[in-house]
Amino acid sequence: MNTDKIVYYYPIMGQTGQPMSMCCAKRFWFQDVSLMARPCGEAQSPPELQILGCAVPPLYFRRKPWKPSVLSEAMERVLDQVEGMADSYIHPQIGEMLTAQYAGRWLPRMDTVQMLIKQMVDRYAGSVLTRCGEATVLLGEPSDTDWQMKMSRELLYPYLPRINRLLIYYEEIAETDIWMELGSHLDEFYYEFGLVPQLEPYVGSKCGKTRCGGMILDYCGQFRYPKIMPDGDAVYLDTASVTAKEQLLKRKTPQTAYVSPLKYLDTMVKNSYDGLVKKT
Repeated sequence: MNTDKIVYYYPIMGQTGQPMSMCCAKRFWFQDVSLMARPCGEAQSPPELQILGCAVPPLYFRRKPWKPSVLSEAMERVLDQVEGMADSYIHPQIGEMLTAQYAGRWLPRMDTVQMLIKQMVDRYAGSVLTRCGEATVLLGEPSDTDWQMKMSRELLYPYLPRINRLLIYYEEIAETDIWMELGSHLDEFYYEFGLVPQLEPYVGSKCGKTRCGGMILDYCGQFRYPKIMPDGDAVYLDTASVTAKEQLLKRKTPQTAYVSPLKYLDTMVKNSYDGLVKKT
C-alpha cells in the first residue's frame, strides 16, 4: 500500500519576549506532552498525498532542551495516531535535535520522496514542461545513478510526449562508458517516445556551456551552476533541498523559480499557528 500522508515535523522558532509556554512542549513537570499533526494546504493537495504539519517547540520543559530519545518517542506517537499509510519528513533543525542516533529513523522512504516531488513537478513545472518541451537532469553521485534515472523517467512520464529535448549531466568516471551505463534507461526514452537524450559530463564541479532549460531536476549535493539563459523559461527543482543553492541560483539567474521539498513543505505550513502542542 502506498503512502497517502506525509507528516512534516518543523520547528517553532521562539521569539524574544514570547511566553515560555509557546517555546516549551509542556508547562508543568507532571504533564505528559504529545505533539499534534494538523492538515495543511488541503484545498490544494491532491487526495493521493496529504500533507500534515507537526510543529515542534524548541524546548521540552522550561529551559531544558529535548532529549533526543524523548523527542523521537513523541514524534512516533504522532505517526501512530494518523489514519492510513503515513510517512515522515523532518526539517534539518529537527534532525539536529534528534542527533544522528535517532535522525536516521525519520528519513522518508524513497517512494514517499518521489510522490512528494511528483506533486511539486505537477504544480510548479508542469506548465513549463508543456510550454517549452525541455527538461534537464543533473545527476548526483554515480552510485545513485540508477534510481535517479528511474525517478526522472517516472516524474517526466506524463510530459514526455511533449518533450523534444532532454539534457542529462553526469559525473564522468574513468574507463566507464556512460552510454552503456545508462543503456536500459536511454532505450526506454527512445523506443517509447522517440527521444534521444543529450548526455554531457560535468566540467570539474560545474555544468558545461550547454544550455539548460525547462524543468531542471537537480539530484546533486552542491550547486552545479547550470547555464540558464536570462530570458529562459525554467523552473529549478532541487530534490536534495540544499538551501545554499537557492541563494546561488538567485545571484546567477534571479528570474528562475526555485523549489525544493523543504521549501515546498515550509510553504504549506507557513500560515500555521504555533499552538500545535497538546498539553494533557
